[in-house]
Amino acid sequence: MVLFDRDDTLVRDVPYNGDPARVEPMPGARRALDRLRRHGVRIGVVSNQSGVAKGLIGAGDVRRVNARVEELLGRIDVWEFCPHDDGDGCACRKPEPGMIERAAERLGVLPSDCAVIGDIGGDIEAAAAAGARGILVRTGRARPAP
Repeated sequence: MVLFDRDDTLVRDVPYNGDPARVEPMPGARRALDRLRRHGVRIGVVSNQSGVAKGLIGAGDVRRVNARVEELLGRIDVWEFCPHDDGDGCACRKPEPGMIERAAERLGVLPSDCAVIGDIGGDIEAAAAAGARGILVRTGRARPAP
């Protein structure tokens, strides 16, 4: 199974986006996902969405944006998002492993059977914490964590 970060990995990052009309796929994202699907690889998304905790967007907004991502990029087997902010102390907000563990469990695999692809160091740290393989994609907008 391959788990992707959403913003700046599959779609362009629009901070605290609650508007499905603003979803724009990253170049090559659809092609990469379709290739995985052709090979029978299941796909998931694990995404921090602190705008929910900040009151800038609602969980329904996140779900509508996620639905638009699927319209543009094809079926995603499992979605997990963390609605918390940095200071909330949850176990799901990357770099914590909770979303990866939940996504793997929902699909009946071990986290160690997953690859996690993201654009920042926190994505890779979360993968390591869950026992998954992390793959950093360079978008030019973010730097890995020290």
